Amino acid sequence: MAPGEYDDETEISRSATPRPVRSQPELGWTDDDGAHQVVLKGRTILGSAPAAELRIADREVSRLHAELEPTERGTWIRDLGSRNGTFVENVQVTAALLAEGARLRVGSTELKLRFPTGPAPIELWPEDQFGEVLGASPPMRELFAQMHRVAASDVPVLILGETGTGKELVARAIHGASARAEQPFVIVDCAALASSLVEGELFGHTKGAFTGAVAARVGSFEAANGGTIFLDEIGELPPEMQPKLLRVLESQTVKRLGDTEHRRVDVRLIAATHRDLRRMVNAGAFREDLYFRVAVLPLVLPPLRARPADVPLLYRHFLGGRQPREAVSERELAEMPWLGNVRELRNFVERVCAFGTRDPLAAERRAAPEAREASAGAPVSFEQPFKEFRERWIDHGEREYVQRLLDRHGRNVAVAAEAAGLDRTYVYRLIRKHGL
Repeated sequence: MAPGEYDDETEISRSATPRPVRSQPELGWTDDDGAHQVVLKGRTILGSAPAAELRIADREVSRLHAELEPTERGTWIRDLGSRNGTFVENVQVTAALLAEGARLRVGSTELKLRFPTGPAPIELWPEDQFGEVLGASPPMRELFAQMHRVAASDVPVLILGETGTGKELVARAIHGASARAEQPFVIVDCAALASSLVEGELFGHTKGAFTGAVAARVGSFEAANGGTIFLDEIGELPPEMQPKLLRVLESQTVKRLGDTEHRRVDVRLIAATHRDLRRMVNAGAFREDLYFRVAVLPLVLPPLRARPADVPLLYRHFLGGRQPREAVSERELAEMPWLGNVRELRNFVERVCAFGTRDPLAAERRAAPEAREASAGAPVSFEQPFKEFRERWIDHGEREYVQRLLDRHGRNVAVAAEAAGLDRTYVYRLIRKHGL
């Protein structure tokens, strides 16, 4: 189990199971500004940046140095790619579970952890669904409670989680539970846009602003006016665009390419990424001021392997009353690694229904090339709402394209990316997205 992940193995019974609790340790230290005592109530960033949640006045401490996370099992500390490392009892660590009285060192500052009070109950959502997001396990019901609180606010939200965990669904659910629910919800996939197109996509352009601009175009921020804009994979935003986005968020105005007029917009920002933006800040790949502007309310979406009790629930949901051609037990489902998370489980269900095998790749190997071509669209049903059909059709076609692209080029990603006219990092993202 990776540090900080949950591994609950049973469904929670609301009537018989005690409410889970989490420790609230106290951290004490002395730095250039004097002595400090802080109670940790959740994930907390420790660093020398003025906006860090737990600021250490020490020049040897990185801007975003480490993260502390109280869990049911104790408090984890994780280094965030700091300049000179994080030490626990004089041993350098990348991640460690801290015991009572543990001594930490960051830069030249020593900190001590202790547990002066008992653990506090964790707030759980009373249902196993929030919007279209499903989950009966404690980490998901805790997330739902956080989403409910976040929806009542208008401040920016940053959704963190691995590829395929359902970050867009979480964003939609927050928008749907907010006062902006009847207004637009606009999605921008930062990873799918060429660097030269990002500014026009976000802010729009006037007629004649550049070659090919035969008409004025409204950007995504203007299109989302009154509602919510969802910037998916914000970690892929080109460096030259980051200060421009920051300016828009600070001023709540946009200026179209080729225009001199600033237009006021009323937009709530929700962003998402599978990357660790804090490490990117330390590496100089993401602006620190933009990070703190978009991560006002961070939400962490746990991977599917960290909540195996939810797998049967999601499996039944994706079946939707259909009968798979081959039975799969709940125990088998929960034991699978699900590296592609919920997206992989959804695709698994479609293939089990279509091919009747738990190993869809084995089915494809057995099939003749002609049969494979004919059944390429089999997992996608035409008897469903258009939006869902389009998402699954694109997802299925995207996976098939990348799989065959890699096969043609001996799984050499650099050569495959060049042949497809794609950036290599985007090909890697597609490989991770589809579990290839």
